[in-house]
Amino acid sequence: MESWMFTAAVGAVLTGVALTLYALWRVGNALRQVENQGGGEALLLESKLRELAAAQSEIAGRFSQAIESQSKSQSDLQRTVAERLESLDKRLGENLKDTASKTAETLGGLQARLTIIDEAQKNLTDLSGQVVGLQQILANKQARGAYGQGQMEAIVRDALPHAIYEFQATLSNNSRPDCLIRLPGSKTAIVIDSKFPLEAFEFLKNAVSDSDKRMAEARVRADVGRHVKDIAEKYIIEGETQPPAIMFVPSESLYAELHDTFSDVIQKAHRSQVIVVSPNILLLAINTVQTVMKDARMREQANLIQREVGLLLNDVRLLADRVGKLQSHLGQAEGDIKNILISAGKVTGRAEKIERVELNSPETEQLSAAK
Repeated sequence: MESWMFTAAVGAVLTGVALTLYALWRVGNALRQVENQGGGEALLLESKLRELAAAQSEIAGRFSQAIESQSKSQSDLQRTVAERLESLDKRLGENLKDTASKTAETLGGLQARLTIIDEAQKNLTDLSGQVVGLQQILANKQARGAYGQGQMEAIVRDALPHAIYEFQATLSNNSRPDCLIRLPGSKTAIVIDSKFPLEAFEFLKNAVSDSDKRMAEARVRADVGRHVKDIAEKYIIEGETQPPAIMFVPSESLYAELHDTFSDVIQKAHRSQVIVVSPNILLLAINTVQTVMKDARMREQANLIQREVGLLLNDVRLLADRVGKLQSHLGQAEGDIKNILISAGKVTGRAEKIERVELNSPETEQLSAAK
């Protein structure tokens, strides 16, 4: 619409300019004719002047119409442009509002994700610190022993009553195992050792060449074998502790490595009456101890249960005797009641005879009395 109005306005202006040029051209021709023909052409000049005036009037009218049309077209164009600008501004505002809302929502989600990432990074940092701390613990022999002992104590403490186990107890040979478990009804105790040789395994883990691996495996066999020997010699005491003694390894992967690669060491430990256990296997053994304790308590209570059953049986016998006596008393009472009913019947019969005045002879009364 704007392009059509602009084209119409431009056409009107061009038309006015063309008419003006045409009128000027005719005036110029008339003047040239006057100059060529002389003063006798005054009438012709006057006629031309009138035509020129008429043309000028026509041109003025055309210009006025063109200007009015252009003004109206410009006004319509301005109004249309204003409406379009207002509509565009409204749509632009709505789009900006929606964009701002979506942007704020996106930024909120991004902030939440960044918060989660920060927490995850913090957790990773804490975990890294814990791993480093664990590595430092495992690198130190005393700290490593304390770590293994703490894990073993947690398993025992969570599963068994405090009265049957003792940590760092002293044996008759002044040895101090990490844990002693005393079963009810048994004079001997179960020994648990929580120390383990890790240096050789670290050396085996870091070995690159075949010769280094063979040296590391030999060191593992030597260290574990020496530790098994120490447990068998220090903690297995006849009459005080019962075989097999338990060597606790606080690592499932290390336990699997021992069984997969060093099965000969495990067999040697079995021959020495030492059993190697992981945390899961120790927990299973503790559950077995719980079952044994329940059986022992049942056996301890067996005599008491038997005595109570005997007393209960005696009470049942007394109850049967008393019921029998009550039955005999009830039978005797039933006979007495029957005799009473017979006497009452006779009394009733005599009373009825007296009421009817039916007295018998003396002989009949004697016979009745004899009955």
